[in-house]
Amino acid sequence: MKVTLNRQNKAVHFEAASELSNVKVNIDGSEAIGGEGKGVRPMELVLMALGSCSVFDLSSILTKQRQEIGDIQVEVEGKRREEIPNIFTDIHISFYLKGNIDEIKAQKAAELAVKKYCSVHDMLAAGGVNITYSLKIN
Repeated sequence: MKVTLNRQNKAVHFEAASELSNVKVNIDGSEAIGGEGKGVRPMELVLMALGSCSVFDLSSILTKQRQEIGDIQVEVEGKRREEIPNIFTDIHISFYLKGNIDEIKAQKAAELAVKKYCSVHDMLAAGGVNITYSLKIN
């Protein structure tokens, strides 16, 4: 897998693209380093990656369990340490499900999605990040 980042201005706005898709993502830094709010910050992308990886797996597992998913929303909140580098120390994933979903099956699916199948989780956890999750139905 390969991605490219192309500079968009004289500050820190870049456009990222992957060889796997035609989608482009705008990435920008904080105002402190010249960012102009023209894209997502790198550490936000990390949280987005964890949330999307987990919810893709959760959706797949629930579908295989024949659960009727009306909607899914995910919130991912991270806490970073004060020292540089300001890495994440704790991340919490909140899944909000709507539909005709069995709570026991959903809890099992969330456990598998986050802790067994999500590769982003495994990379972050291997680096010492404490990752937790919760699930709410309807």
